[in-house]
Amino acid sequence: MATIAVLGTLDTKGKEHAFVANLIRQRGHTPLLMDVGTLKPPTVTPDISREDITQAGKIAPETGDRGKAVAVMARCAALVCAQLEAENKIDGIISLGGGGGTSIGTVAMRALPVGFPKLMVSTLAASEHAPVYMGVKDVTMMPSIVDISGLNSISREIFSNAAGAICGMVETSPPKEQSKPLIVASMFGNTTECVGLAKATLESAGYEVLVFHATGIGGRTMESLIETGKVSGVLDITTTEWADEHVGGILGAGPTRLEAAARHGVPAIVTPGCLDMVNFGARDSVPEQFAGRIFYEHNAQATLMRTTPDECSSLGRILAEKINLSTGPATVLLPRKAFSIISAEGQPFHDPAADDALFAALREKLRVDIKIVELDCAINDAEFAKACAQALLRNISNGDKPSTA
Repeated sequence: MATIAVLGTLDTKGKEHAFVANLIRQRGHTPLLMDVGTLKPPTVTPDISREDITQAGKIAPETGDRGKAVAVMARCAALVCAQLEAENKIDGIISLGGGGGTSIGTVAMRALPVGFPKLMVSTLAASEHAPVYMGVKDVTMMPSIVDISGLNSISREIFSNAAGAICGMVETSPPKEQSKPLIVASMFGNTTECVGLAKATLESAGYEVLVFHATGIGGRTMESLIETGKVSGVLDITTTEWADEHVGGILGAGPTRLEAAARHGVPAIVTPGCLDMVNFGARDSVPEQFAGRIFYEHNAQATLMRTTPDECSSLGRILAEKINLSTGPATVLLPRKAFSIISAEGQPFHDPAADDALFAALREKLRVDIKIVELDCAINDAEFAKACAQALLRNISNGDKPSTA
């Protein structure tokens, strides 16, 4: 038997949450009804009241402004749910909501570990804003189809499916396997071969390698996992998200990309993988300000723009600034011939001047105790992949020692 938190605004959606709680009870599990309403008194009796939640969060409830009240309740609910999970008092969480309920429910869910069952039934699940609510956690979003406003022939079906889904999540455990130390890696289509070869070397050394697609959300998710302290090493082959962040593409990962490993002392290697490109959608979506630049249509929905020497120089300085934060072993590896498939000689993004501008800025700004390894090959050559894997293994073995050897 599992305990499943049923978290919701019980003033406006009490009947709906009680319906789900009863279905969970019928499956043999224990629902824990949590009220996060901010308007009127709850229409059903909760197991944990809104007063309990705000008191536990040590934040005074907001009564004058609904937006502020929702924000306060979200922070308090996150603190309470994280505490309940840490004390093994809940095994899963489900919530039903519109705008306010989805905001509160998903903030609470994002405070819970990856792998913990989380299900948000929302009017916003199919909207373009859904990724904002999910963040970098494994929040499952289920469209409510109709508004969450009473029980009807459609909502009963959706809510019943949702109750079955969260029960199935808590009833299912992954097969027990011998755990291995974790390494995280960043990859793009243009660095797939390099990461694949390096991954094989690291796995043969006894590590499990988790690969993240460097699409913005991939980089943010990788950074969040590094921050948990569960990662033994970082194979940051593909730092392309900084090109989008700096120049204005669509796959930026935010201004803290590359900081997690550095600040937490996690052994790492860093390369300028795919910093030759900025990502946009379809060709006609590229902002007018970039007219006249060099483009490559990766597919009908993805247009790549070559970074200029000035942009590459700035990117080299940015990488150096981030790597300079390192409190653990870090090594920079530079593939002199190309740092993506399409920047190699004869390819559309081949621009030695731009590449050299990046390399020069990195060399100039990087801390003197952080080693740079330059190889006369392209990023996807087996020689470079092997060098990346071996450098990371050395950094892991060095532990807290500086990577100057």
